[in-house]
Amino acid sequence: MRAIKETNFKFPKQSSFYKGKVRDVYTIDHRLMAMVVTDRISAFDVVLPEAIPYKGQVLNQIGAKFLKATADIVPNWVIAVPDEMVTIGRICEPFKVEMVIRGYLAGHAWREYSEGKRSVCGVTLPEGLKENDQLPHPIITPTTKASVGHDEDISREDILAKGIVSILDYDKLENYTYALYKRGTEMAAERGLILVDTKYEFGKVGEEIFLIDEIHTPDSSRYFYAEGYAERQAENEPQKQLSKEFVRKWLIENGFQGKDGQTIPVMTPEIVDSISERYIELYEQITGDQFIKNNQDDILNRVEQNVLTSLHTLLSN
Repeated sequence: MRAIKETNFKFPKQSSFYKGKVRDVYTIDHRLMAMVVTDRISAFDVVLPEAIPYKGQVLNQIGAKFLKATADIVPNWVIAVPDEMVTIGRICEPFKVEMVIRGYLAGHAWREYSEGKRSVCGVTLPEGLKENDQLPHPIITPTTKASVGHDEDISREDILAKGIVSILDYDKLENYTYALYKRGTEMAAERGLILVDTKYEFGKVGEEIFLIDEIHTPDSSRYFYAEGYAERQAENEPQKQLSKEFVRKWLIENGFQGKDGQTIPVMTPEIVDSISERYIELYEQITGDQFIKNNQDDILNRVEQNVLTSLHTLLSN
């Protein structure tokens, strides 16, 4: 089995299990969370029918690298990374918003702008922008965090008015988001990349805020190649990018945007392999490290044994 589509482990002191869009989350002893990043892939908030080999390994390893590289800005949830596809960390009470930050007009923000909207999440955008133009300054465009269905755009004002996050905490989330994005853009520049936009999720343990989930991965972020960016913009050419946007574009070109009545196009083995190779390219470009495929025959058994070994150590402390 080259890909993990789902898991069904039973770990010692396991207290609950949650299946997300692409992650299987095991709660251990009501105090630890073992997150298996599967090879499922989602787009437009819909899980696609085929798993993508090595995708989980790519996302988990990128996330681990950047969480470690930003721990001086804000503490994060990670305690151990026992397997290429697994992170174990502390359980946090998540904030019910995702902090999306954009330095360029791309993706969802561009789609809104191209339809004539000049305000995204309460942030006013200037006239005369083209797709992929750099914004005058980075903007935060939060979304609600939906457990089922689509995340929805929301403004800072609505978040505070509805009491979703206190003003004290929200100010901290904004400051962390700007600082993390600044660090991310600096690290991307070292790799000849532009961090176009990304999202961060936060949670609390008591009164302390932690950065949770993954960061700066191609599923949560969009990158452009810096070389040739200005020339492509001047010539109104598409940017060469590293992100999951190529999957969304393939779906759109085949008549699917997650709307009622639409059918997911057939994912042939060739399509699946091409997506897998793109994720590996993303890994190597973003991290600067060579991607090592873990081709162990029984991936499920490997993951289970590595988690068990790590949990034995953590639970005995």
